[in-house]
Amino acid sequence: MMNQDTKVNSLDAKLSMAHIYVAFIALVLGGTAGLLQTLVRSGQFILPAGIGYYQLLTVHGVLLGLVLTTFFIIGFLFAGLSKTSGTLSNRIRFYGWVGFWLMTFGTALTASAILTGKASVLYTFYAPLMAHPTFYIGLALVVVGSWVSGFAMFIHFAKWKKLNPGQASPLLSYMAIATMILWLIATLGVAATVLIQYIPWSLGLVDTIDVLISRTLFWYFGHPLVYFWLLPAYMAWYVIIPKIIGGKIFSDSLARLSFVLFLLFSIPVGFHHQLTEPGIAPSWKYLQVVLTFLVIIPSLMTAFSMFATFEMYGRSKGATGLFGWFRKLPWGDARFFAPFMGMLIFIPAGAGGIINASHQLNQVVHNTIWVTGHFHLTVATTVLLTFFGIAYWLIPHLTGRIMTKAMNKLAIVQTIVWVIGMTFMSSAMHFAGLLGAPRRSAFSTYGDSAQALEWIPYQIAQAIGGTILFIGIILIIVIVANLAFFAPKGETEFPIGEVEEAAEKTPMILENWKLWVGIIIALILVAYTVPFIEMIQHAPPGSKGFSNLL
Repeated sequence: MMNQDTKVNSLDAKLSMAHIYVAFIALVLGGTAGLLQTLVRSGQFILPAGIGYYQLLTVHGVLLGLVLTTFFIIGFLFAGLSKTSGTLSNRIRFYGWVGFWLMTFGTALTASAILTGKASVLYTFYAPLMAHPTFYIGLALVVVGSWVSGFAMFIHFAKWKKLNPGQASPLLSYMAIATMILWLIATLGVAATVLIQYIPWSLGLVDTIDVLISRTLFWYFGHPLVYFWLLPAYMAWYVIIPKIIGGKIFSDSLARLSFVLFLLFSIPVGFHHQLTEPGIAPSWKYLQVVLTFLVIIPSLMTAFSMFATFEMYGRSKGATGLFGWFRKLPWGDARFFAPFMGMLIFIPAGAGGIINASHQLNQVVHNTIWVTGHFHLTVATTVLLTFFGIAYWLIPHLTGRIMTKAMNKLAIVQTIVWVIGMTFMSSAMHFAGLLGAPRRSAFSTYGDSAQALEWIPYQIAQAIGGTILFIGIILIIVIVANLAFFAPKGETEFPIGEVEEAAEKTPMILENWKLWVGIIIALILVAYTVPFIEMIQHAPPGSKGFSNLL
């Protein structure tokens, strides 16, 4: 059994912290761009110095949706593997640093293209919008760097398996590997479209690209990206939170099964983002919508497991009645409070996701700012609040410091500020979306129609929410800087929960990654092979489908 007192090796800690530093720098820059966006949409603010609205929109989406999340997740996973599967070898650590610098250099290239006004192509970079080649080359380097880190994790995990034959792997390590398997399979799509289509096109080597194929490859990646964001949050919910509250993990096998199901059902479902697009047969869209809805199953399993953990803990402390356990939870501990608020907000976020994936209901909200509001509930609230909660113990553990009571109180305030700000902004986005307000649009493009005038109060509410959220960003940066550089020296626990004694033994079939990856590949082939063949067969000659969607 793993020694709970084991500290993450100092060299491994430096690797993890390097990723975390980049993540929070991206939060500041991307958050600033987000604030300016909401001010512009309010109609009360004009951008200075020739800054373009869509330039800001691209900065915001790329830095927060891709850079912040990817760097933080990889830093967290390296720390988790070092803690639960043993100190990283020099070779694994070297590959980790290679991955880090490739990602960082790629981020710098992409950011330079955006900031110089050569890549205002939005977060989704759909053709026919074309960016400077450095934008696409930078994105490719970020993906390749993450692959290097991912394969380093796989090698480290395989070494543990070899040294411990027939044993169930540590739960946190198992989840880390599942997360990176998801990422590597999903990013094959965006890597393919960037390397094969966008880079040659932007360099002038080809005149046209097939837009439908480029969008399909992007959304093959774009939907599982959401679960790449969510799975590390689930790792904290399943494994870390029970230890923080003083309880036990409800079920090891249920946790592993939920991660396997997320892998199976989150990748071959990109068509539900393309329900309004021509060129894809309705039957294939229907199949992928069905697979999309199946992901609700592991989501409900996670909710059941977490609230079972909370209730068992509360009962052990003498709670009675239906919800008596609720009062026994450690509300004054920011390590618990921030992720718990993320869990609660995931309830309406999940409901919105069901609407987005439903063919008929999607017609009402498609390409409206409702969709943006949904993303802000999922990644910008559920995921980010959980990441903040992780940072409150992970950073001091890695830097050899402790979180003081003052910083804990400030973290509680930060969580409340974030929830209030997001309530204003996301609610306004959802309501404006129901009134038809488009996403990806500045206020100046709305005109003065009666419908556009209906949207103005909601745009102002978004600006209020964005301002409050920016205050939340300032607070989290103060806390992170304190925990990294100024907090008192000391020992902070890396909390790893223990499984409830009465839980069923974990079936070893859940450890059979060859089986699960094989099933994933089979599902992808079923969902995409025929549609891709049809896209290629029916592409107009010469134009390769480009003119169809101009």
